[in-house]
Amino acid sequence: MSEPASPKVVRLVMELRGLGITDARVLSAIERVPRDAFVPKAFREQAWENVALPIGHGQTISQPLVVALMSQALEVGERHKVLEIGTGSGYQGAILSKLCRRIFTIERHRDLLKEAERRFAELKLHNVTTRFGDGSKGWPEQQPFERIIVTAAAPAVPQVLIDSLAEGGILVAPVGEERRDQQLLRIRRTSDGVVTEDLGPVRFVPLIEGLPRATKPPGKRP
Repeated sequence: MSEPASPKVVRLVMELRGLGITDARVLSAIERVPRDAFVPKAFREQAWENVALPIGHGQTISQPLVVALMSQALEVGERHKVLEIGTGSGYQGAILSKLCRRIFTIERHRDLLKEAERRFAELKLHNVTTRFGDGSKGWPEQQPFERIIVTAAAPAVPQVLIDSLAEGGILVAPVGEERRDQQLLRIRRTSDGVVTEDLGPVRFVPLIEGLPRATKPPGKRP
């Protein structure tokens, strides 16, 4: 039998319920994935609070409400193949790994990816496949995907990601040029094209094409 959830975890799950998270599978995943394993040691005391926290390289681990909201909006089924753009700490991917058949996740910061891979291994999340690279280009060899999630904001969703959706698939992404003017969009691909829903305002770091300079092969000058 699994151990009962700690009071901090129970309090967070109840808070998320009160804020409109109704998907029982998503709430169960939030309860089972240890968020404190995905934040730097200096912030572990705050891990179960409903706040975003820094993880280095100018990136953050999203507040649990945003993670839950995006996961709920994806409507993930246990047979789905999911693409995540922006692995970050690995927390969002870990949540989705509890909901889907397989998740493919891409990160452009090699150090963040290595840390996320270590966490996935420690938690025995065997249905997560990682890649170091430019997420805006998608993962062509594995498409189509039933679900795609983007965890950084672009002025528009890259067309290559929309093209990577299977018919009937759903993509959830923040869109907007400025942090104070971003909207969370849900895009459904139908036989007639795409249908877009606005799920409300959010704040995310920008989606940047290409790789950080420090990751270029040694000996090459910019």
